[in-house]
Amino acid sequence: MSYGVPAPDAGSQEAPVCPRHLDRVSYVRCQRCGRPACAECQRPAAVGFQCVDCVREQAAGAPVRRNAFGGVARGGTPVVTPTLIAICVGVFLLQLVVPGLTRAFSYAPVFTAGAGGVIPAEPWRMLTAAFLHSQGSFLHIAFNMYALYILGKVLEPSMGRARFLALYLVSAVGGSLGVLLLSGPLQYVVGASGAVFGLFGALFIIQRKRGGDVRQIVVLIAINAVIGFVVPGIAWQAHLGGLLAGAACAAVIAYAPKGARQSRLQWLGIGGIVVILGGLTFLGVTLLPI
Repeated sequence: MSYGVPAPDAGSQEAPVCPRHLDRVSYVRCQRCGRPACAECQRPAAVGFQCVDCVREQAAGAPVRRNAFGGVARGGTPVVTPTLIAICVGVFLLQLVVPGLTRAFSYAPVFTAGAGGVIPAEPWRMLTAAFLHSQGSFLHIAFNMYALYILGKVLEPSMGRARFLALYLVSAVGGSLGVLLLSGPLQYVVGASGAVFGLFGALFIIQRKRGGDVRQIVVLIAINAVIGFVVPGIAWQAHLGGLLAGAACAAVIAYAPKGARQSRLQWLGIGGIVVILGGLTFLGVTLLPI
């Protein structure tokens, strides 16, 4: 004879509910914590399902994978590159329909004001001009966006999103600084060419650091540099300024000693380049013939 406890009436037990959605009954339980999880809160696991809270807890505790240059290693399609392209294309379309937009955000060392007078350009124009393009030719924005797409696919995964974005923006300012220091005071510029040339310079540095062949990069830079001198209406000064600024940022990123301080040294180096650009901008403005 055996004795046991009578089984409880199944109808008397409360149905299990998802702790994140108390109005949803779920008989599927997380393989890690054992709590019920509704269909919205279930995440596929190696065996069965896990709840979204356990997945997040595991992800938070997992070590961050970093690439060779200290950036967070992320799989999939680049994010910063298409975002920059979308911004430039969107602004270009606005230029076509909003009168005065190009004038308001373009850059020149000085602008004419009234009867022959001149005023210094606002410093923020040194960056905003890189998101504008000439309205007279679609080739201007088409070439820049194509180059940004090709270079971004290589550099953004190599450096990480934040470093790539910093490289692009610093190169854009460097291009405007080249116009300030090397052109006439009324030189008027728009376009992402300075930033794109900064990416060319960065790719050269990165390839050298990796021990790769840089001859094709040198040829591309040389061809585009010659075009800047031969074709009228192209500001070679912006190309040179962006190229040097981009190469400097890439050198800081690529050659910072690896280890716990790598990221800090990289950002300190990029910050130092920004300070230098600011100092050269101040010097250039003081020498303007106003």
